[in-house]
Amino acid sequence: MMHMTFYWGRTVTVLFDSWKTESWLGYALTLVACFVVSAFYQYLEVWRFRLIRLGARAGGGGPTGIDAPLLQRKVAGKYSAARIAGTLMFGVNSGLGYMLMLAVMSFNGGVFLAIVLGLTVGYLFFRTGNEEATTVIVDNPCACA
Repeated sequence: MMHMTFYWGRTVTVLFDSWKTESWLGYALTLVACFVVSAFYQYLEVWRFRLIRLGARAGGGGPTGIDAPLLQRKVAGKYSAARIAGTLMFGVNSGLGYMLMLAVMSFNGGVFLAIVLGLTVGYLFFRTGNEEATTVIVDNPCACA
C-alpha cells in the first residue's frame, strides 16, 4: 500500500516496482541518486537558457530576443538548430522534473530532502554567480521550477 503521509524509513519504492530499497546501503544509494539527478536538472536548465538566448540571437533579435519582437526575422530563426535543441532540452527537462516530482510523491522524508538539497546545491553551483543567471526568461509552465 502506498503511503499518503510523510514517513521516515529505509524501505521505499521510488518510481518503479523494481526500484525498492530494503537495506541501508540501497537506501543511501537511492538518496545519492536523487540528489545527483536533481542537481543535474539545474545544470540542464542553465544549458536550456543558453540555447534559448542563442536561438533568439539567430532569429535576429538582440541578446535576449525581446528587444524588438515585431522587428525580428520570423523565417530565418524559426527552425534554427539552437531553437530545435532548446525545444528538445525543454522536453528532457520537463520529463526529468516530473520524474523528480513523482519521486517526492513516494512520501519518504529522505527522498524529499535529497531532492530539495540536490536542487538547492545545483542552483548554487550552476545558476548563480554568473551574468547569465541575471537574465529573466519566463517560459516554464511548471510552478515549482
